[in-house]
Amino acid sequence: MERKERFARTILNGFESYFAEFQNVTLAAKSWFENADWQGIQQASAQRIDMYKAHVSRVIGFVELIAGDQVHDYDFWSGAKAVYGGLIEGHNNFEIAETFFNSVYCAVFRHRKIRDEYVFVFSPQGDMPPADFHSVYRTYKLEGTLQSLFATVLDDYAFNIPYEDAPRDIANIVDVVVGYLAPRFDLTGSEVALEILEHHFYRNKGAYIVGRFVTDQSSMPFVLPILHNEAGAVFVDTVLFGSDKVSVLFSFTRSYFLVDASIPSQYVLFLQQLMPAKPISEIYSAMGYNKHGKTYYHRCAYRHMESTTDKFMIAPGIKGMVMCVFTMPSYDFVFKIIKDRFTPPKEMTREQVKAKYRMVKRADRAGRMADTQEFTNLAFARERFSDELMEELHKVAPSVIEEHGKALIIKHVYVERRMTPLNLYLHNATDMQVLDVMDEYGNAIKQLAAANIFPGDMLLKNFGVTRHGRVVFYDYDEIVPLVDCNFRVIPEPRTEAEELASTPWYTVGPNDIFPEEFRLFFSGNQRARKVFDRLHSDIYEATFWQQLQERIRSGHVEDFFPYRRKLRFNRQRTSVGSVA
Repeated sequence: MERKERFARTILNGFESYFAEFQNVTLAAKSWFENADWQGIQQASAQRIDMYKAHVSRVIGFVELIAGDQVHDYDFWSGAKAVYGGLIEGHNNFEIAETFFNSVYCAVFRHRKIRDEYVFVFSPQGDMPPADFHSVYRTYKLEGTLQSLFATVLDDYAFNIPYEDAPRDIANIVDVVVGYLAPRFDLTGSEVALEILEHHFYRNKGAYIVGRFVTDQSSMPFVLPILHNEAGAVFVDTVLFGSDKVSVLFSFTRSYFLVDASIPSQYVLFLQQLMPAKPISEIYSAMGYNKHGKTYYHRCAYRHMESTTDKFMIAPGIKGMVMCVFTMPSYDFVFKIIKDRFTPPKEMTREQVKAKYRMVKRADRAGRMADTQEFTNLAFARERFSDELMEELHKVAPSVIEEHGKALIIKHVYVERRMTPLNLYLHNATDMQVLDVMDEYGNAIKQLAAANIFPGDMLLKNFGVTRHGRVVFYDYDEIVPLVDCNFRVIPEPRTEAEELASTPWYTVGPNDIFPEEFRLFFSGNQRARKVFDRLHSDIYEATFWQQLQERIRSGHVEDFFPYRRKLRFNRQRTSVGSVA
């Protein structure tokens, strides 16, 4: 027992070390924001993702030394798990500590025999700590005017640099509050209050104050985005109301927030009340705890499989050249398996595809690329797979699947939120929907480019439409940093023979890209192309891409707004008299 206790304590110490370093990086976010150090925030976001694996690897060296030959003994791990469970009983962050234990086990056993006897597939303490989040938000009762209420809020959430024009910002906020909430709330009642999480959420170039309006009968989520004017002051950019707008802010298509939450579950539970439709796993991930988000997702997935009977099937849409994608009718996620052999003309390796997914995980996804969870040796009930899907898996990815009795083991798979493929969405779209979604498609391409991501294959089938109507890219096998591309204009033919040539008569380098050819992406949908050409024809010009590259190389970090630009406040408004 003494060895198992040292073993368990070593893993717990490794978790505490990881969590402390995670918190230290997060605590620096406010200073980076105040200093307008946007590259610092980007580097910190990537650093937090990388540090988890680094801490797990460090712990493995110690536990191998302590356990000796028993490090590969399942009975030893079963006993160590029991000791570890006792050590973290009542721990404020026991659920994340359990995930850390699981990660060490999976690294040792290469994701084999992931069973509750050896790891915390399910937690003996429940999925989350007790639902007590009252200590992590501040309450502001409406005892005077709305102006004085928000003046107090902005003062309490102030930075070490001033507001650009606080009276103007307060007037803007109050105008929206009155216009949006007055028809829905009795703002003159004695029970109106704000409940606001105690710390800002930081991401990209924004800081966000997150909370809700509450009365004795109802509540309304809201967010105040704060931006830096890069001249030594900050300002409130807008106010967002409602679960849908808050959900977009915490979308699976965006980078993880940096927020000072010493007990993350308390923040998660509060946020889940603001966004009831958002999976808790995604909220954990949105706060940077993507590994525990994966654990929580797996538990929910298991319960979904247990409570349903429908079968997995090939996902709707055009089959990919690199990935085999499947889902089930009752499920909001898709599973993506890398094929053994890629359909020509794709020429790359499995490891290169995996590297692209790692790149996406660490990049600023700008609200335009879906986050994924990566699983190794994921077990399914074989009977839940349709005959058509099994035939497809045996055909395109036989090396990735193993059948053991009633179980089907998939050796490597990515899981991401299900979306409607853009090409399918357009089939039944109205003219207004085509206009909106093609504008979104163009914005998605441009925002990815501004985040230093060139999608490569921009066919409509490689983009999806979310339930909020946003267009998101999800085919990553050809993405590259934008600055690595060489955008060129197709040279004018010098002779009639060159003009009539069936193949390019000019030299084409491996990184050469000709934006004029992007029109081919719409060859199957002329209605969509006409709309796109009217809205975003600048992407056909090499100069558009070259100018973006120059901005990125100069160190510029783009603003990515998790809300419509039309919602932004007018900063030219006169503050004097506007509050009255």
